[in-house]
Amino acid sequence: MANKKGFTLWLTGLSGAGKTTLARILASELNGRGVSVEVLDGDEVRTNLSRGLGFSKEDRDINIRRIGFVCRLLSRNGVGAVSAAISPYRAVRDEIRHAIEQDGAEFIEVFVKCPIEVLVARDVKGLYKLALAGEISEFTGVSDPYEEPLTPAVVVETDREPVESSVGKIIHVLEQRGLIPEVVITNRQVIPLSVFEDLRTPNVEFARR
Repeated sequence: MANKKGFTLWLTGLSGAGKTTLARILASELNGRGVSVEVLDGDEVRTNLSRGLGFSKEDRDINIRRIGFVCRLLSRNGVGAVSAAISPYRAVRDEIRHAIEQDGAEFIEVFVKCPIEVLVARDVKGLYKLALAGEISEFTGVSDPYEEPLTPAVVVETDREPVESSVGKIIHVLEQRGLIPEVVITNRQVIPLSVFEDLRTPNVEFARR
């Protein structure tokens, strides 16, 4: 099934909050519903598209604008773009939102929320330990600011809820906005809601024969 309308899911939050995990699971779920989707992971973009950029505010803004530009291209061509990058500055996120919506696509901001103390305890990549020891400068949430979204479309709290619940919240918003097909689970099969309703509705032409 082709997308009726492209969109950008913008997952923003501190390092280690769970953005990449959510993005991968969301992509799998959306693909399963026949939705064309691409994931732009912050680490992968820095390796391939933003190689050579540092972590000054200027370089961070350039990096996020590049991600936003790719999301804009994808969204306006009917693809679901999923961005999983810290994107710490509110003004740049709002700038990208405006550009995407100007093209007639939808921008859904998702705040992947997790307290800094939980992230320090997790320290999945071992970066918080280095940042707190002063071995990494300009580290978001420790020595560099993170500006939380003021009115995100979705807030997921990865320290309090299972990943399935977080994914479900995001999927629900996409369904409500008519951006992806709804599904019905019956006999352990996932069927698009439109197809399910067709199966339940008598075929008048067939009945006449």
